[in-house]
Amino acid sequence: MIEPIRVTSDAVEILDQRQLPERRTYLSCTGPDDIIHAIQTLAVRGAPAIGVAGVYGLWLASRKLTPRDKFWDELAAEKERIKSARPTAVNLAWAIDRVWAQAQGIRQADVARFLKKAAETLAEEERQRNVRIAANGAPLLLPQSRVLTHCNTGSLATVGVGTALGVIREGFGQGRIGSVWVDETRPLLQGSRLTAWELMQDRIPATLITDNMAASLMAQKRVDAVIVGADRICANGDTANKIGTYGLAVLAYYHGIPFYVAAPLSTVDLDLAHGSAIPIEERGADEVRSFRGVPVAPSGVYVYNPAFDVTPGHLITAIITDRGVARRPYELSLAALMENEPNTNREGERHA
Repeated sequence: MIEPIRVTSDAVEILDQRQLPERRTYLSCTGPDDIIHAIQTLAVRGAPAIGVAGVYGLWLASRKLTPRDKFWDELAAEKERIKSARPTAVNLAWAIDRVWAQAQGIRQADVARFLKKAAETLAEEERQRNVRIAANGAPLLLPQSRVLTHCNTGSLATVGVGTALGVIREGFGQGRIGSVWVDETRPLLQGSRLTAWELMQDRIPATLITDNMAASLMAQKRVDAVIVGADRICANGDTANKIGTYGLAVLAYYHGIPFYVAAPLSTVDLDLAHGSAIPIEERGADEVRSFRGVPVAPSGVYVYNPAFDVTPGHLITAIITDRGVARRPYELSLAALMENEPNTNREGERHA
């Protein structure tokens, strides 16, 4: 199992995913600023993984504060800074809000120890959620399916076997997946750099394609299913995921190919009725103008670089979660799955 996050007695070590697959380099984070920088620069990425990293960031922040009258106010300010590091993925705010609610009433001297334990617990919960997602999703696939996936949803993104990639791993083990098409995922190439690498580690047959090859493959009837992850899922099933996901969903719908989203229930945000309310992060222009410092466009050209797009729920065949599989109408099926889920993303229940 690849470890995207490791912890020592006084630091959090982040596997720098910007350097993969050429180098495995861990960044030593000793304070919340280090964690925020790692999240914002995509050294650590993936909704579940940044949730875990965020809680560890809160632990590091608590270690820097001296117990006194303003301890909680200062820690609350750090909490808000960490939560805002990336706005689209709901898991970051969800994880920190959950742990923050649990920490209330704890003696100041015990807060750091509690937060570290809470982060460890969250990481283990994410691993177990991944296992259940994989078990729920694999039976949806026909034997020897050729699946297409986008971005990276494996151990690097989740601290477990993965969400969409977890389904692929389990499906391959059951003989339900014969091969995987891996979208390159521009502009930062999370598919080619990370997903292809993870699949090769597992010896799962994988073929890398550029993003604009998917339509041709589908027209040739060489794709049996599409499986992607999610950064936020609205009450009606509208789903924010890495830019390019929406286009794949449209293509799959046109070609009559099942389109599955795999994510833990912590990614479902019932407070948002539809996708137009999801805040979409826009990233720096140089991510498109260049790659690892090498120019690929004219200097100074205007760039539009949203990190995510929103796939309408009606294009999604099913949403695979750790508590079961939701199908349309998602307003009913997602709400039913969330009904008995603690710490859900619903008004009035967020800290249950």
